[in-house]
Amino acid sequence: MIKGSAKFRRRTTDVLVYVLLAALGLLWIAPIGYLVYTAFRTTPSTGIINELFPENLKLGLGNFTRLFQDTMFSTWLRNTLLVSGASCLLTTLFILMISYAFSRLRFKMRKPLMNVLLVLGMFPGFMSMIAVYFILKAMNLTNSLLALILVYSGSAGLSYYICKGFFDTVPKAMEEAAILDGASQPIVFWRIILPLAKPIIVYTVLTSFIAPWCDFIFVNTIISDRAKYTVSLGLYKMINAERGSFNENFTVFCAGAFVVGAIIVTLFMSMQRYYVEGVTSGSVKG
Repeated sequence: MIKGSAKFRRRTTDVLVYVLLAALGLLWIAPIGYLVYTAFRTTPSTGIINELFPENLKLGLGNFTRLFQDTMFSTWLRNTLLVSGASCLLTTLFILMISYAFSRLRFKMRKPLMNVLLVLGMFPGFMSMIAVYFILKAMNLTNSLLALILVYSGSAGLSYYICKGFFDTVPKAMEEAAILDGASQPIVFWRIILPLAKPIIVYTVLTSFIAPWCDFIFVNTIISDRAKYTVSLGLYKMINAERGSFNENFTVFCAGAFVVGAIIVTLFMSMQRYYVEGVTSGSVKG
């Protein structure tokens, strides 16, 4: 009787847990579903927010047509891809080289430098926004895509710790054998270590790409030319262009958000396996 009672309690607990998780899942996915649904609504602007299913509801690609024809979304998307791609390349190179140096080389101030970078990485980037803006202004780099690339890749070294943990797991015997055969340290890094570091490279590429892709604060501070907007700033300015434009452009805004989200989701899904391997392998040793 006691055994059956314990089994009943365990099943009841499992059911309650699954119900709670299902409810949380619905709460998480509901805004995404609403965004996708609104992106394909071609209903006139009246009642877009207040009425979920109006009488004259129609679904189609009209919002996407307006997005690409009536706005500069194509230009904004191209700017975002350029900034994110260049920042991702520079950031990945910086992180890999800094992480390898901290993992394999032994030099004075190594530990203090690691600790300082770790502490600085805990502070939000927007805390340096005003200082960064005045530095860029003094260098006459404001209102340029190059400034965004420098801002996003300039602090790359602060995110070294996961990549360093991965390099710590690579056997040193492989490098020692290559050095005995006459290979220099750079050759060991480029031809032996990097081919083994595919998971952590993919992880670094994804995390380096997503930050400039979604950023709004620095873009809004540095860029004022409409032709140099990224998608985050461009969509924000479009929906707040003038009084009353929010309700009128809301479905177009959702269409733009759908395009932006679909690109990054596709990228993550295609590299998910390597992303997980990079996180888990980089967290074994520090």
